[in-house]
Amino acid sequence: MDPASLYASPNALAPHYSQFRVSQRLLLTGHSHQAWPDRCFEAHAAAWLDAARYVDDKWEQAFAKAERVRAGFARLLGDGGGGIALAANTHELLVRLLSALPLRARPRLVTTDGEFHTIRRQLDRLAEEGLEVVRVPEDPIESLAPRIGRAVDERTALVLVSSVFFDTGRIARGLGEVAESCRRQGAALLLDAYHALNVVPVSLVEEGLDDAFVVGGGYKYCQLGEGNCFLRIPRDTDLRPVVTGWFSEFTALADRQRPHRVTYGAGGDRFAGATYDPTSHYRAAAVFDFFREQALEPALLREVSQHQIGVLAAAFDALDLDPAVLSRDRGTPLREVAGFLALRSTAATSLARRLHDRGVFTDARGEILRLGPAPYLSDRQLLDAVGILGEVVREGAI
Repeated sequence: MDPASLYASPNALAPHYSQFRVSQRLLLTGHSHQAWPDRCFEAHAAAWLDAARYVDDKWEQAFAKAERVRAGFARLLGDGGGGIALAANTHELLVRLLSALPLRARPRLVTTDGEFHTIRRQLDRLAEEGLEVVRVPEDPIESLAPRIGRAVDERTALVLVSSVFFDTGRIARGLGEVAESCRRQGAALLLDAYHALNVVPVSLVEEGLDDAFVVGGGYKYCQLGEGNCFLRIPRDTDLRPVVTGWFSEFTALADRQRPHRVTYGAGGDRFAGATYDPTSHYRAAAVFDFFREQALEPALLREVSQHQIGVLAAAFDALDLDPAVLSRDRGTPLREVAGFLALRSTAATSLARRLHDRGVFTDARGEILRLGPAPYLSDRQLLDAVGILGEVVREGAI
C-alpha cells in the first residue's frame, strides 16, 4: 500500500469502508472506535450461518477463529512465545490476573496517575479494601520509567503502566527498565498496550519485555470492534487465578476423576473464561486477514499516523487561536505522540459536542479534546475538520 494513496482525496482505502461512510463523514475518533471494513458484515453473517448449520458443533469453527485472533495479536506484539487469553473486555482479564497474585504476602500495587479507567477504578476500589496502591505521576514523562522502577520494592505484587497514555497520547519510553526493576524485586509487570497496537509498533522481545503481561484489545486501531480483548501471558507462567472459568480445564473434562486441586490449561488457557459469543472473533479474524491483504503492517500504519498527526497539528497551529481557549502541548515532539492529537481546553466537552453538531466526530477526556485520524481518511478531510474546529472556537459560547 502506497502511503501517498492514503493521503489523497479520495483515499484509496475508503471504498473498503462503504458501510461506515468514511469518505462522507469526518470521523476523528479513530483512537476510540475505528470503522470496520465492509467484509465484517460477511463475517457476522458467517457466525450466524455456522450456528445454524452446526448447532452445538459450531464451537469447533469458533475455536478456529479464536486461534486466528490469538495469532493476530501475538504478531502485533512481536511476541516471543507467550500465551494469549481472550475475553470480551480488558476488565475481566485484569481481574483474573489480580486474583492470581500473592496479595497477602505482597499487598502493594504500583501504577501511574494516567491509567485508563479500567485500571484506575479497580485499583481505587482495592485501595479502599486495604491494598497499598502507589501512583507515580505521569509527568514529567521523560523520567517516568526510572521513577516507576524506584517505586518497586519487595512488597510489590504488580506494576501496571500504559505503553501509550489514553488522555494525552504520549508514548511511555524505557519500559524495559521498569521490567528490570520488577525482575530484581520479584514483582510482575502488566503493560496496557491498548492505545499502542497498530499505531506504535511493538516488539516485546526487542524492548526487553518478554516476561511482561500485556493487556489490550481491538476496538481502537485494530478495527476489530467490541468483544476482542486479550491478556498476553509470559511463557512458563504458573500463576493460578482465583477468578477462573471452566474453559481452562477442557483437557480434564473427560476425566471422571476430579483432582483434589483445581487444574489449569496451558498457555493462554490458564487465564481462560467461560462460554462467550464467538461472533466478535469471526469479525476479528476477517479484519486481520484484510489488513494482511492490504499490507497494512504496523510500520506503515505508524508512518501514516505520524503524517496525519502532523497535518492536524500544522492546521491547528495555522488557526492561531488564543491558547487560553484551546492549545496543544508543543513541548512533546510529535514523534513521541501515538495515534491522536490532544488539545487542551477547559471547554473540551462542550467543544466536542458542538463539533459533533457540525458533523465532526471527536471526543473529550476532562480538559483534553482528542482528534484521532484513521488510515481511511484523506488529508482534505483532516483539514476540513480542523477548519470547522476553528469556526466553532471563534463563534465563542463554548
